Amino acid sequence: MATGLSNKLAGQIGEYLVCAELGRRGLIATTFTGNVPEYDLLVCNHALGTVPVQVKTTRGNNWPSSADRWLNLEIDDKSKRQINHGPIEISNPDLIFVCVALGKERSRDRFFICRKRDIQAACIASYKRWMDPKGWIRPRNYKSLDNRYLIEDMLKYEENWELIEEQLNG
Repeated sequence: MATGLSNKLAGQIGEYLVCAELGRRGLIATTFTGNVPEYDLLVCNHALGTVPVQVKTTRGNNWPSSADRWLNLEIDDKSKRQINHGPIEISNPDLIFVCVALGKERSRDRFFICRKRDIQAACIASYKRWMDPKGWIRPRNYKSLDNRYLIEDMLKYEENWELIEEQLNG
């Protein structure tokens, strides 16, 4: 079971792995160790273009989120059913996310690079896939909004480092 400390360490490892990979690609990246609300890294190219990047790290095969961060959900206390009113309008939909899946060995680390709107789409698809068969009633706690997006939801973004370069070059 993951502890708060091991989750913090995983996040730190993920941020530094992303910085190292960006360095290999000729970019400068610096981490803010969780002190900036919307992003974790600032990436800079030779022309001094900069782009913020959010890093999410897992030791498993999914990343945690909350469904109400992406969907307009209503909870009906009488029926104990969640009612999906569709996607919410998110701030900064073009913010770049790098989702890191830490491997057992260094050579097995995986990187998925996309935009925040892609994370929203993955989270919505994952939540619907889980909730539809249950009639939108959570089995244990009907008010729970726990949502996980999976590596399988992110495969098309694996090793998509070009996205960062594209954003830096305008």
